[in-house]
Amino acid sequence: MQFKDTDIAKLDHLYKINLINSCSGYKSANLIGTKNTSEISNVAVFSSITHYGSAPPLLGFVLRPTTVPRNTYANIKETGSYTINHIHEGILEQAHHTSAKYPNTTSEFEMTTLEEEYKAGCFAPFVRGCPVQMEMQFVEAHHIKANDTLLVLGKIKNLFVDDELLSPDGFIDLSKGHIAAINGLDGYTVPKVHLRQSYQRPNI
Repeated sequence: MQFKDTDIAKLDHLYKINLINSCSGYKSANLIGTKNTSEISNVAVFSSITHYGSAPPLLGFVLRPTTVPRNTYANIKETGSYTINHIHEGILEQAHHTSAKYPNTTSEFEMTTLEEEYKAGCFAPFVRGCPVQMEMQFVEAHHIKANDTLLVLGKIKNLFVDDELLSPDGFIDLSKGHIAAINGLDGYTVPKVHLRQSYQRPNI
């Protein structure tokens, strides 16, 4: 099957977003936790979180156009604080439900069995039980003109990793935490580490 760009433009909307969201490959599966100044918490699933550098430790994620309310972004802009929590096998259904569009007066924690957790003096809530959790500080946002989305960059202030996942060389073995990845918009998988390769040098 071949899809030219002109063909893609004519596809049914749902078919098109399923096709394009899944063709890029597996993506990270995370819950972003935030809270506004009225103390109403928010948690939402994101599959676009990407590493942008280690010194300083920066992660970014993409937000769809803010022409409609985006509670996560509004809370981040208001407080500068958010958390990133890896989705694991035990919370797949509950995590996915956070994609439902609740008003900013409703906490997704109250609409699911996900539990808030507070630590390290972080204003935003963590998701209890996630094997990898990060406290994030908002750094900057960049408008992507091509499709009116936003790239949001944040700095890791605190990183929490379950002991059994951490290797002596600093590698986090996500498979030991049964951490999920996302295929497209709604396909979840729990991968296993098959092979680690050594650092590669020319002619060796």
